Amino acid sequence: MNFALKLLAALVLVAATMTAVRADNSAVEAMQEYLEFATYDAGIIVPQQLTKEIFESVVFIDTRNDEQFGKGSIPGAKHIEWREVLGRIDEIPTDKKVVLYCNTGSLSAQSAFALRVAGRDNVLVLQGGIEGWRKDAAYKP
Repeated sequence: MNFALKLLAALVLVAATMTAVRADNSAVEAMQEYLEFATYDAGIIVPQQLTKEIFESVVFIDTRNDEQFGKGSIPGAKHIEWREVLGRIDEIPTDKKVVLYCNTGSLSAQSAFALRVAGRDNVLVLQGGIEGWRKDAAYKP
């Protein structure tokens, strides 16, 4: 009986490992598929493109931490820290463009990549982040 339990435990462990490997492979395949078809400038918007018309038609999401968000953000921006975008994906609109930003664009780029792999093709990264927006935006309310 003891041998049977050990054998069963080993089989469960092997099955769990195989499931994890398949899950990891599907995630890698989804990322690879996205990368193969993305153009060099896919998924970005620069501050100079943010005219009043565009500014008013998109949703801004500030992906910085609470402290940084509290010190100031793009007017009207929703706050979802970069690590939380997939866990809070239901709060991110699908019916309009969404512009993600951080201080410079690096963390928001990770968020945008995760969302795109998750099937959201309406997300853009603000190149240069809030610093670029403060310096070069075509429109600031």
